[in-house]
Amino acid sequence: MKNNIEVGLICMAFILGCEKSTNTGSVITPPPNDTIVVITPPVDPPIANSIGFFLNDWQPKTFVTPAYKDTAIPSSGTYTVTINPSSVITKIPLSIFGNNANTWMTQIVTESSLMTDINNVHPHIIRFPGGSISDMFFWNAPKNVPPADAPATLVNANGTQSPGNFWFGKNTESWTFSVDNYYNMLQRTGNTGMIIINYGYARYGTGPKPAEAAAHLAADWVRYDNGRTKYWEIGNENYGDWETGYRIDLTKNKDGQPEYGTGNLYGRHFKIFADSMRKAAQDIGKTIYIGAVTAEAAPQSWETNTRKTWNTGLFNATGNSPDFYIVHNYYTAYLTNSTATDILASAPSETKKVMDFVTQSFQSSAVTPKPIALTEYNINAEGAMQKVSHVNGMHGVMVLGEALKNKYGMVARWDLANAWDKGNDHGMFSNGDEPGVPKWNARPAFYHMYYFQKMSGDRVIASATDNTDLISYASLFTSGQVGITLVNKSASSQTVQVKFKNFNIGNRFYWYTLKGGGDNGEFSRKVLVNGQGPTGVAGGPGNYASINPYSATAANGIYVTVPAMAIVFMIIDKK
Repeated sequence: MKNNIEVGLICMAFILGCEKSTNTGSVITPPPNDTIVVITPPVDPPIANSIGFFLNDWQPKTFVTPAYKDTAIPSSGTYTVTINPSSVITKIPLSIFGNNANTWMTQIVTESSLMTDINNVHPHIIRFPGGSISDMFFWNAPKNVPPADAPATLVNANGTQSPGNFWFGKNTESWTFSVDNYYNMLQRTGNTGMIIINYGYARYGTGPKPAEAAAHLAADWVRYDNGRTKYWEIGNENYGDWETGYRIDLTKNKDGQPEYGTGNLYGRHFKIFADSMRKAAQDIGKTIYIGAVTAEAAPQSWETNTRKTWNTGLFNATGNSPDFYIVHNYYTAYLTNSTATDILASAPSETKKVMDFVTQSFQSSAVTPKPIALTEYNINAEGAMQKVSHVNGMHGVMVLGEALKNKYGMVARWDLANAWDKGNDHGMFSNGDEPGVPKWNARPAFYHMYYFQKMSGDRVIASATDNTDLISYASLFTSGQVGITLVNKSASSQTVQVKFKNFNIGNRFYWYTLKGGGDNGEFSRKVLVNGQGPTGVAGGPGNYASINPYSATAANGIYVTVPAMAIVFMIIDKK
């Protein structure tokens, strides 16, 4: 009886007849295109604590009808995706599309094709100066001129000592990336920054007050930055025994620090840094946000005591001082030759697990929830060139989709360029050491990131599929169109029908299909965009920015084929 009432109410809303409308479960089969259905308008939910100020620079998006290639579509669909534009999950923060630069990717600003590609993929935020080297980086120092209180040697986790191979922000040699050229790159590509402060110096500095010295150096960078950067991190993965400053030489320390770092010590130091940096920002009339390093998962029995007690000590020491919290995740098992199935399965499970763990840590420590930034992500899988593959691009899209569903404030892929290492390379671009591939050749992940952002609106909306191998992410444009990302994780092609609640379908829909090539088994190093691929052994089409989408009329329904291990990015017109 309830279904009949629902059908009757909707029929009353049709401007032109609806006697042929049918009810399929809770989804109403779209009426003819000359009818209008009264819909429940979308309402933005309150901003989640886990996103917070990362939505301050949110921007509405307007879809402009493109030139297109008329394309035949299936007449039916084996599976269904159901979209409800009236159910808004969150506005989309621009910071979700971030990436990482590093200081070994060369000065790059002279590389015009790379600058164009970075501008086109538009991460919005590009983090710097790197991962672990951040804790050895002196931003204002010329080459080989560290501060006088930086030791000649540093202590490794096993107690041995190694030369202090520090990095220098004023090194202008061609192989490295200077601070000024980082700013130059941001300006040329229309992006903004996120800067990681050298926390390790607060541990291994040999002066009378190393934490204060390190905080003063950080405050000087805030002044030099002069408002160009809003987001700042204190250190990188400082809970890890691989990080510089985890263990120090007690004979060189002058303020009574323990040999091994702890979350509580880091938290106390964090407040020293934050006070100095906020004072510097206030002095120049700028607003900054400062993040604290946070463990992203429950500790394991084999991990160090530093790691096991990190979050408890951190929250006890900082209270509510951090503006946001930083997590990292490399999703798949360490140094494991993971399958494509394992890689793709990790995106939904790990993304939710991290958010759940950090949220629970807030609750158990009675601190105020703050925005959460996933400032590094990629996969650990290696042995079959997984990291440079089309599958890793698919995984990246899923990470972003899941991060939006779980309401992360910021996400940054690791990284723009790295090192080939027989295909175990996290870089989005080849840096010139990949056999048979031009320098700065874009890898499949680049194309996935580009089309995901291009075809997404400005709000995440509810979507669901009736096939566990088919994952959907949906978004709404302020101009009214709907964007849909369909990820086929299976080894067989899927035909899909798109159905709606609360949406008046327009005349046409448009889509791009991204699939791998026939090389390297399930880990193709190529990506084909609407059938167009690279001219060489890896990457994608060089004309990606001018490829017209496929398009078809929506008069008889919206159907699309998603090839095996592929993604379809679609936009559907509104009436």
